[in-house]
Amino acid sequence: MSEGIVHIYAGDGRGKTQAAIGRAVQAAAMGKNVVGIQFLKGKGVENTEFLRRLEPEIKIFCFEKSEENYIQLPEEKKQDEIRNIRNGIGFAQKVLATGECDLLVLDEVLGLVEQEIITVDELKELLENRGSTDVILTGIKLDDEICFLANEVSKIETVKFKVWEYDR
Repeated sequence: MSEGIVHIYAGDGRGKTQAAIGRAVQAAAMGKNVVGIQFLKGKGVENTEFLRRLEPEIKIFCFEKSEENYIQLPEEKKQDEIRNIRNGIGFAQKVLATGECDLLVLDEVLGLVEQEIITVDELKELLENRGSTDVILTGIKLDDEICFLANEVSKIETVKFKVWEYDR
């Protein structure tokens, strides 16, 4: 059994989640099963309902309950969301342990390390149990220790920005 590939989309530019979703659609088109878990975005990004129509090939989960993203929450609500987020990490561990999918997308998981919700060691342990499952990690900040966990790293930066009609 071969070991799954770890790919990271990181940087302060726009498009990390979209790149990960593109990879997920590509994998699904090849007959693969995909699980995505979104973090730090509240109940999820706007395109979640569209992605739900791609089930059962692509399944998207969000364990947070707040409408707002994590960074905007008052401190007392952050503590509640940390429990929810940790449930999401536990679910990711289960998905990897059972080999439930061919590709696992952990959207904004690097932000969990940055916000000190999980440690680099916890992320490393999660990835060590991936078996043959490919994993995509996204987030803004990428330190060297996390970079070494990946087989492929893409740095996303915005050179020029214009709001598109579908971004509104």
